[in-house]
Amino acid sequence: MEINDNFINFEFGKRIEYLRRQQHITQEELSFRCNINKNYLSDIERGKRNPTLLVIHKIANGLGISLEELFKGLGKFK
Repeated sequence: MEINDNFINFEFGKRIEYLRRQQHITQEELSFRCNINKNYLSDIERGKRNPTLLVIHKIANGLGISLEELFKGLGKFK
């Protein structure tokens, strides 16, 4: 089965947005916690960027969760 990169980026971005909103924090607050640019975080949440593993790790730490929790449920819908 062919993997659709755009869908994976979109799905991952929506997962980050969901987790961020659950914690009632803004993109600005999360970007500060992660030490990444707010615009870059916004692009990730909209599926416009393909973040590196280092950035993904920073996001998990910024949310106070494990990488396992960050990826939980992703890839179920292909």
